[in-house]
Amino acid sequence: MNTGRPSRTLVYRHGLLVRITHWLNVVAVTLLLMSGLQIFNAHPALYWGQKSTFAEPWINTTASERAGRPIGVTTIGGLSFETTGVLGYSGKAGAGEPRGFPAWATIPSHRDLASGRRWHLFFAWVLVINGLVYWLGGLAGGHIRRDLVPDRRDLSPRNIWHEIVTHAQLRFPKGEEARRYNVLQKGAYLGVALVLLPLMVATGLTMSPGINAAWPWMLDLFGGRQSARTLHFIAASLVVAFVIVHLAMVVASGLWNNIRSMITGRYAIEVEEAKP
Repeated sequence: MNTGRPSRTLVYRHGLLVRITHWLNVVAVTLLLMSGLQIFNAHPALYWGQKSTFAEPWINTTASERAGRPIGVTTIGGLSFETTGVLGYSGKAGAGEPRGFPAWATIPSHRDLASGRRWHLFFAWVLVINGLVYWLGGLAGGHIRRDLVPDRRDLSPRNIWHEIVTHAQLRFPKGEEARRYNVLQKGAYLGVALVLLPLMVATGLTMSPGINAAWPWMLDLFGGRQSARTLHFIAASLVVAFVIVHLAMVVASGLWNNIRSMITGRYAIEVEEAKP
């Protein structure tokens, strides 16, 4: 006898291409971030324009002293904050050192700008090639059009507001609605894939002297090498913010169910059984 209660069934949600490129992106973005912080530590300050105006950084992290003890200080615009242990000065008690980001956040953990650059360049290529494979395969197989491009229903103001409210309340779709990405997911994924990651790649290239010689117009496009470096850092920070929100939503909407779907492709949804 049917009770009318919902039962759980597994549906195929993520194809092999999506799963492989997703996990490669996890590795590439993580190591790009950590090696990028190693590079940033060589000069932990950001500027706007073509040249570094050392007296007027937009952001900088430095070591200072207060009451006879070393502290880390981060300055953003005209505002300064003590960030000891995280930015400016970090390490074990009594054996700390001045450094932008702490050792546990960088690859390699010790100061090594040359190695950091090699790690960064290698995984930048991994990210670019992996992204091209994803987009070419996704377009050819219909994944992009089917799963990521918003339709008219997605873009209706009523639906967008509904998704904002239900996500803020941590109420997630069930049943057939859970088979597809909602408009907030589509917008976030497309924003990262079409705006943030290409911006990171383009601004990274703009900091290369070889690219400057071949394509000097890129310096004009981003307002100078230092502006490109700042935009690169901002784009990377926004990617980190996306990852934090993404992980929070993964945990809130069902950690094992989401992980399983990105490993096996199978995602459990609730299906309402018909009453007799």
